[in-house]
Amino acid sequence: MPSARPVFKKIAIFGVGLIGGSFALALKKAGAVERVAGVGRSAASMERAKALGIIDEIAPDAAGAVRGAELVLIAAPVAQTETILAAIRPHLQPGTVVTDAGSTKSDVVAAARKALGDKIAQFVPGHPIAGREQNGPEAAIVDLYVGKKTVLAPLPENDAADVERVAAAWKLCGAIIHTLTAEEHDRVFAAVSHLPHLLAYALVDDIARKPHADLLFQYAASGFRDFTRIAGSSPEMWRDISLANQTALLGELDSYMQRLADLRAMLAAGDGQAIEAVYANAQAARHNWIRAIEAAEQQNRQGGD
Repeated sequence: MPSARPVFKKIAIFGVGLIGGSFALALKKAGAVERVAGVGRSAASMERAKALGIIDEIAPDAAGAVRGAELVLIAAPVAQTETILAAIRPHLQPGTVVTDAGSTKSDVVAAARKALGDKIAQFVPGHPIAGREQNGPEAAIVDLYVGKKTVLAPLPENDAADVERVAAAWKLCGAIIHTLTAEEHDRVFAAVSHLPHLLAYALVDDIARKPHADLLFQYAASGFRDFTRIAGSSPEMWRDISLANQTALLGELDSYMQRLADLRAMLAAGDGQAIEAVYANAQAARHNWIRAIEAAEQQNRQGGD
């Protein structure tokens, strides 16, 4: 239900694609913002975002975007974070809160400290756990965040009221707020997000490089499609994420490669019992995970925390 009075008179979004665009659309639907200013690298993309009603104005630069904004969201690839924050800093007024939507946090925090200096308290790191494989303004959807988690990684310097303002914005989008430290965040998502993307890209790349790739793709069915769905995501974005979380991702990749080596040894030895035990353990873990997700979704529908 739309709020009686807008929570924000103006928000600014750097990167009005799937993530930033969906954020804007959700806040507009909630009646929580009067005006949305957008900033992007492509003039055509920004014109499209305005034509779609995602933003109300195209800011000519960082100064124009931040002027009068109560909340600034950086929804660009993580490698651009420091440059954007450095451009924002001279124009950042007291009372304006900046947050981000990056899939890594330790590197973003380091970039923010370098770029913002004594204004670091105004930056509240965040990461909405939602997405699609499409990119650009056309990919934005109003309900992308409904029932999805958004992780905040507050800094010691943050004022509690500023953290709550960022949390409130995501809640208005329908998100459920979780809190982790930047380090915890990166360890968790190296395992459950960054490694799966690396594996999906590697598998499709391997198939595509085979001399009979056309034949293989001809017979690839739903299992292959489901396993490799995330390989349709933005290569630029996932390149940046992989490099930004390099240490944690390498650790998870080494662990996975050892498990593959174990399975290869079982297969070479014809040890069906050992292979089945691995498969059964994975099946049980996945079933338990799905049940936990379904229980959480049911609780959310019934108004639980």
